[in-house]
Amino acid sequence: MTGIIEIYRRWPDRAACIKHLETVRWGGSPACTYCSSDKVAPHREASRDRWQCWACHKSFSVTVGTIFHNTHVDLQRWFLLVSLMLNAKKGLSSCQAARDLEMRQPTVWSMMHRIRAALVDDGALLTGLVEMDETYVGGKPRKANHRSDDPPGGQGITSKLPMSGTSN
Repeated sequence: MTGIIEIYRRWPDRAACIKHLETVRWGGSPACTYCSSDKVAPHREASRDRWQCWACHKSFSVTVGTIFHNTHVDLQRWFLLVSLMLNAKKGLSSCQAARDLEMRQPTVWSMMHRIRAALVDDGALLTGLVEMDETYVGGKPRKANHRSDDPPGGQGITSKLPMSGTSN
């Protein structure tokens, strides 16, 4: 994840956050979150971030069915909290996050529980017997750049690119 300043640069307002969520969730073609129909159009009477399904006739937005659904907190603060949680080396308390985001602690506590629930591993990615290996890709460093405190075998500080692979 990125830092706080990068969050403000990438998503400066609600429209940018909505556009990002639409790109991540739907790619280039929006689909109804209720019936999965691709016959949708922008809702003409509601705000710009709502869509109307022609199949089930329901109005929806990109946040339906996500942790951002039915929340009064702006999306930029959600993105900031996700970034703070992922970048905290030893975890993040809801009290500290509430001070950083200038919000009430119970609200932040609830948001953090939603984020943690979304991050739960369902085990679908890697199942069965999984093998993993690693290697470093790149040539040997030149003599002028060689550090005497690097251990032999290229395991120390190096400019080589680490790669890992899995198979199941």
